Amino acid sequence: MRVRVVWWELDGSQATIAQLPEYLRDESVDAFAQVEGLRLKLWIADEERNRWGAVYLWESEEAAGQPLPSRARQIIGKDADFEEWFDLEASVEGAFAQPELARRGAAFAPA
Repeated sequence: MRVRVVWWELDGSQATIAQLPEYLRDESVDAFAQVEGLRLKLWIADEERNRWGAVYLWESEEAAGQPLPSRARQIIGKDADFEEWFDLEASVEGAFAQPELARRGAAFAPA
């Protein structure tokens, strides 16, 4: 399995962390739910440093190489400032109360 971490420094971009959850709710989450070989995608934000990005977990190198249904570069107005690939060394799911992981996070919190 492969892990990809990507983020954008939003300073100088017209996009803001406050605006990007709308894109996630209305478009991106549903589109990525259909991507073959994508085991997990986490969208992340760091308001203090004005950064926004994602962590991907892929079943294989081949799956990770496919075109993705993302308009993040278009919305933010530039390529990501950071992108790294890693091999997955181990994974685990801990004990949890809510069995469904999909559609969690600030983008889906009640207004």
